[in-house]
Amino acid sequence: MSKTADSSATGNYRVNHLARGRTLRGLGLATCLALLLGLPLLVNEYQQFVVNTMVIYALIAVGFNVVLGYLGQLAFANAAFFGVGAYATGLTMVHLALPLPLALLAAGAAGTVAGIAVALPALRVQGHYLAIFTLAFGELMRWVYVHADAVTFGPSGFNVPRPAALGVLGSPERGKYYLFLAVAIIAIGATVRLLRSRFGRAFVAVRNNERAAASLGVSVARAKIIAFGWSGFLVGVAGGLYALLNGRVTPDSFGLAQLLLNFAIVMIGGLGSVLGSILGAILLTGAPELLRNFAGIEEIVFSLLLIGVLFFMPKGIGGLIAARIPALREPLHRE
Repeated sequence: MSKTADSSATGNYRVNHLARGRTLRGLGLATCLALLLGLPLLVNEYQQFVVNTMVIYALIAVGFNVVLGYLGQLAFANAAFFGVGAYATGLTMVHLALPLPLALLAAGAAGTVAGIAVALPALRVQGHYLAIFTLAFGELMRWVYVHADAVTFGPSGFNVPRPAALGVLGSPERGKYYLFLAVAIIAIGATVRLLRSRFGRAFVAVRNNERAAASLGVSVARAKIIAFGWSGFLVGVAGGLYALLNGRVTPDSFGLAQLLLNFAIVMIGGLGSVLGSILGAILLTGAPELLRNFAGIEEIVFSLLLIGVLFFMPKGIGGLIAARIPALREPLHRE
């Protein structure tokens, strides 16, 4: 057989392989969407609340992973973005009587501003210096929530009005679910497109080597600002959904415990993996509910799970999927 024929056969194999991969992904997405739309018919009110929480944390994890996994920055302002979004939605509904769509846009805008505010120091400091700065930023925001009581209602927090539209399906939790699901699908879909664009490739180039990226014409400053801004937007919107879910916003919800949970979700899901972030959020949000009736076991299982993943599956769930199911491998997955 000639070299031309061999090359043609190889090319046809690659094309067919890619086509099969796209078909499998398409069928998988369609199946998942059908299951998600029908899920409220299979669960009770409390289980629906847990599922709603999973959707919110999936959005948080994807937003956190943009900075931590794709951009490679050791930044821990995630809980701050989350709180800013929750307060933006709740306060605009209480003080300004904004309708729900505008209140969620306010959460995204506030999160974006907070993300850009964190990105500016990130242009000068890296590593543990950036980690310390972002932790301090989160604590500063909590101080504002507590002491700006004329606006934020102080340490006791405030109740968030419940939009009447969320009860049109006969159950407020069910109405919240479809709203949260729609927002999450749009936001995560937009994130996937962003990561597959030249901006996403710039994030990865900065993660791998900032100096090399700059020498190849990548604007490191722009990449960091866009990544932090988009992360802030996603997590801010998730904060707005969280305020709606619980119907109350307090400063205690956005402290170190929240940050550690977000970090554990991303690490278990896998750095640089959108699918892993979603699965990690489902696992770490759902597992405590299954163990709630066993006193003292929840914390032990959580700790053992995190330790086990770090030791035996250092690339997380996303890394395991990439190794075992090539069709689901993400283009910018972190090696």
